[in-house]
Amino acid sequence: MTPRIILIGPPGAGKSSIGNSVARALAIDFADTDNLIEEEVGKSISEIFVEDGEPFFREVESRLCCEAISNRTGVLSLGGGSVLSAEVQSALKNSGAEVVFLDVSLSVAAPRVGFNRDRPLLMNNPRQQWQTLMEKRRPIYESLATLHILVDEKSVSKIVAEISSKVGSE
Repeated sequence: MTPRIILIGPPGAGKSSIGNSVARALAIDFADTDNLIEEEVGKSISEIFVEDGEPFFREVESRLCCEAISNRTGVLSLGGGSVLSAEVQSALKNSGAEVVFLDVSLSVAAPRVGFNRDRPLLMNNPRQQWQTLMEKRRPIYESLATLHILVDEKSVSKIVAEISSKVGSE
């Protein structure tokens, strides 16, 4: 049976790159919900935020995340804020998938994220915004996770090995 692995965590945790690497290592499919949203709407995430607003984005995100959680196998990377949706939380809890919280400190996330315009929620005072997001989201990430990995000092290969060994041992 193909393992189902869902990655959650804040911007800069490496959900996309780690997800892609885990999928390659296990020879299974990979999908990133931010990419699914961009494909469906035909705009970048930042364009959706600016042109259509965050409520529209969150509505599309919640629907597509729930569909992906229900219908996709392999590795799925969720956008950092997707877990704010009660529907997404419920879908994750009932998915039977390994839900991996990729945790990262601000000092490690900052250079990865670059706090640029492609991260619409981090535009004004990005470091403070990131901290505020994490204060709100951390308890949600922790409550949904079946595996919690602090990625700060770990290489991608070490993280991939940790996730692979966990899903391989069930």
